[in-house]
Amino acid sequence: MQASEIKFTEFDADEEYPISFSPSAIEAVKDAIACENLEEGLSLRVGLRGGGCAGFEYVLDFTLPKSYDYLMYFEDIKVFIDPISAMHLEGVQVDYVTSLMGSGFKFINPNAKTTCGCGSSFG
Repeated sequence: MQASEIKFTEFDADEEYPISFSPSAIEAVKDAIACENLEEGLSLRVGLRGGGCAGFEYVLDFTLPKSYDYLMYFEDIKVFIDPISAMHLEGVQVDYVTSLMGSGFKFINPNAKTTCGCGSSFG
């Protein structure tokens, strides 16, 4: 089944998305899409996987969507998140920062009890 044939769960107009993207993160994703020359059907996925030094690692990647995914739109960018990740990432903001240490995506998680020093995992 192709991505265009899958029916996704969409949020109601009055529902807030579980995550948000800062304007700089949206621009960074647009730049990545333009540079990556993505194959048809690939979209941005935000999620979690077990691991990292604090328990869960954040995932941000271009993948094919799954039928159980939630669909969100940030400007003209399609973003997918699975239901388990959506539950754990409620209230998270994805930002894009540039510093002397480099640039990259940063997850601002107000619900994390512990985080690692690099900010790529939480518990």
